[in-house]
Amino acid sequence: MGLSKGIENVFRRLLPSPFTIAILLTLLTIALALVFTQNNTENNHLFAILSYWENGIWNNDLLVFAYQMMLILVLGHVLVLSKPMEKVILGITQFVNNTSSAAVLVALSTMLVSFFNWGLGLIFGAILARKVGEYAQAKNIPINYPLIGACGYVGLMVWHGGISGSAPIKVSEVGHLRNLLSETTDFKLTAELPEAISTSLTVFSASNMLIFTTVLISISALAFYLGKQAKVTKLNLPRYNFLTIEKGNLKGAERLDNSRVLAVGFAVLILVGFFIQYLPALQSLNITPNMLNFFMLGLAILLHGSFKSFLNAIEEAIGDVSGILIQFPLYFGIMGIMTNSGMINQISDFFVSVSTETTLPIFTFFSAGLVNIFVPSGGGQWAIQGPLVLQSALQLNVPLSKAVMALSYGDQVTNMLQPFWALPLLGITKLKAKEILPYTLLFMLVGSIIYIAGLLIF
Repeated sequence: MGLSKGIENVFRRLLPSPFTIAILLTLLTIALALVFTQNNTENNHLFAILSYWENGIWNNDLLVFAYQMMLILVLGHVLVLSKPMEKVILGITQFVNNTSSAAVLVALSTMLVSFFNWGLGLIFGAILARKVGEYAQAKNIPINYPLIGACGYVGLMVWHGGISGSAPIKVSEVGHLRNLLSETTDFKLTAELPEAISTSLTVFSASNMLIFTTVLISISALAFYLGKQAKVTKLNLPRYNFLTIEKGNLKGAERLDNSRVLAVGFAVLILVGFFIQYLPALQSLNITPNMLNFFMLGLAILLHGSFKSFLNAIEEAIGDVSGILIQFPLYFGIMGIMTNSGMINQISDFFVSVSTETTLPIFTFFSAGLVNIFVPSGGGQWAIQGPLVLQSALQLNVPLSKAVMALSYGDQVTNMLQPFWALPLLGITKLKAKEILPYTLLFMLVGSIIYIAGLLIF
């Protein structure tokens, strides 16, 4: 417990908010570009760098990327707040009879859901952990509640290798790779870029599915073991209420807002359009952000059963995306400076000089884990680190799909150390970071071993 408290104090005292970190990283990047890059324009060097920065902030393709990531998070949260998902969560709690069974149920369910959608898994795990605590309290079942809370967060350790992972799902879009390296001066390398990297080569590859299955089994087994060893904790939880819709005499247009027929009909229309538009890509296991969001939009409206319920859930979930909304443009600005000033070439050359085809994925894994401490966003991290990873992989003939997954694994595993994305869970479960950290650190250790072994074997 002393170690976890120390880590919590380090994050609290030494690391400011993610937005402030984004500002500091921007200033650092500007300073490094001034010192280590040459001015190839007629303007003042600082003015040229600021121009690169401004162009990066308002890069239209990257702003679309930010909006796609916001929708993935919001729609995932909205799905959790639907009545069918409430029934699923309450149904799972019925199988709890001790800490071990509760830990396995929460960890296994959360990881499976997070593989589909990280926003869904983030809130699903939090509410499931809370409801398990309430069920244990009502039935007088002795459990270790902090361990259950940690198990509700473990989905963030598998999300980036899943269907909604920012890097693998974005590189599956035609043209994204070339846009990411559009400003690089090494035209020979960019000529080698494919149009896209299908998710059949990343998320749905045999290697990633085997690694994910190994993590799923190992973390669930560890959760079961920890449940056997953990001491019982006291519970004093009031009931957590899902969204409720006030029913009464509906008048005029209110009937349209609450009409089940209209909502279900429109949802079916979306899902029919989804299969018409995306069936070929779906059959080839090539998932894109637009495809995923279109499907979740239809599914969310269908499960809520009325526009009123859906919009109430949107209002509840919209606060999740404040960080993405304001921080992503700053990350895009950093990427603009790095690519246009030539910094990306210098850093890539350094990595290539100290790496081999075998070690580059391992270096990428560790560097991604470190960057995630300071940039706790997979999408933001891809915007900054993606061009470097792609260029280094091209120079060393490392398969781009492997390089993308190495970054994804490194980013996701240190979420067990970085408490930023745990904030919604802590708010819902009423736990403190220092209470779940001893367990999430163990999950991170086991997960890291599996991911590194997977990168070496495959």
